[in-house]
Amino acid sequence: MPKRIMTIYGTRPEAIKVAPVIRAIEAHPELESITVVTGQHREMLDQVNEIFGIVPDHDLDVFAHGQTLNGLMAKVFDRLDPVLESVAPDAVVVQGDTSTVAAASIAAFYRRIPVVHVEAGLRSGDINSPFPEEANRKLTSQIAALHLAPTSTSFDNLVGEAIDPSTIAVTGNTVIDALLHTVQQEIPYHDDRLLEAEQAGRPIVLVTTHRRENWGGAMEGVGRALKRLATTYPEHLFVLPAHRNPIVREAVLPQIEGLTNVLVTEPLAYGEFTRLMKVATIVLTDSGGVQEEAPSLGKPVLVMRENTERPEAVEAGTVKLIGTDEERIVAEVSRLVDDPTAYAEMSNAVNPYGDGEAAARSVAAIAHLFGLGERLPDFAAK
Repeated sequence: MPKRIMTIYGTRPEAIKVAPVIRAIEAHPELESITVVTGQHREMLDQVNEIFGIVPDHDLDVFAHGQTLNGLMAKVFDRLDPVLESVAPDAVVVQGDTSTVAAASIAAFYRRIPVVHVEAGLRSGDINSPFPEEANRKLTSQIAALHLAPTSTSFDNLVGEAIDPSTIAVTGNTVIDALLHTVQQEIPYHDDRLLEAEQAGRPIVLVTTHRRENWGGAMEGVGRALKRLATTYPEHLFVLPAHRNPIVREAVLPQIEGLTNVLVTEPLAYGEFTRLMKVATIVLTDSGGVQEEAPSLGKPVLVMRENTERPEAVEAGTVKLIGTDEERIVAEVSRLVDDPTAYAEMSNAVNPYGDGEAAARSVAAIAHLFGLGERLPDFAAK
């Protein structure tokens, strides 16, 4: 009888990274895939499922406007537990560091169901940054039976926390599997202005900002920096897919209102975002996943954070931490625009995160957990 593997996810980044794993589980003759979505990101989650042809078996539908983190966690616990009881999976797969991950891991652990943690071992070293993600991933590491670490750095982080090395497999990051699958499709834009921008061939600076720790004055400074850059470089188009959180919009949008070379859109579906990232010149972001994706496309990434749990691309030189200081943002973007040598040094396509085979390594490790085969050799960055 196949082992029942339940994958639980709730946000768009989680969906992107578990989708290749779900498809690989489905293809394994001795594993049965059960998918559960919490709906933490409702619309964006559905868009990713559609790209990969995934129809969830269970939908907990926990999203609510203005919901607190504690309220969200409580709802996931309450709605997930009956599903765990009725399905009785042999293992639960979670990805990353969200509230869905922490709640699902604890709920599974309390029912003595082994937890498999995809993208295990990322650490910033600061429990409050990113918040609450750093705590969520550390909690999950204490519970997991199998740690699927994306890189050797993540492996070392786990071993440094006394995690048994035999429970860790270095897989590469599944985000690269998902990216390579998606960029080949050239998914159409829903906003015609993006197609016009792409066809016009203007240099594009792609901007994303949403981090909770940047809310308030820091994010207002990001908006002021964008205004100064757009004014200084009128030939460039600055594209900002605006996060729906009103705290984010109220901080950034008033600063850039009326600028003709700043294009503000609604949040982009994953396929549209990858297409835009592929044609962008520079990426300015505080996102985690974008730090992994953009280097694979040869894009310089300036990260508006003080630290990162993804140091590999920083070490490779294609990602640079610049913080949220207005003057620093302006200076670093200007340097890439004005200095072709600096741009060339960062735009070399360096991919320390994966080779497109992370899902295969992940599922081999899951099967090995149940004595159903051998693991594949660990991923080693080139």
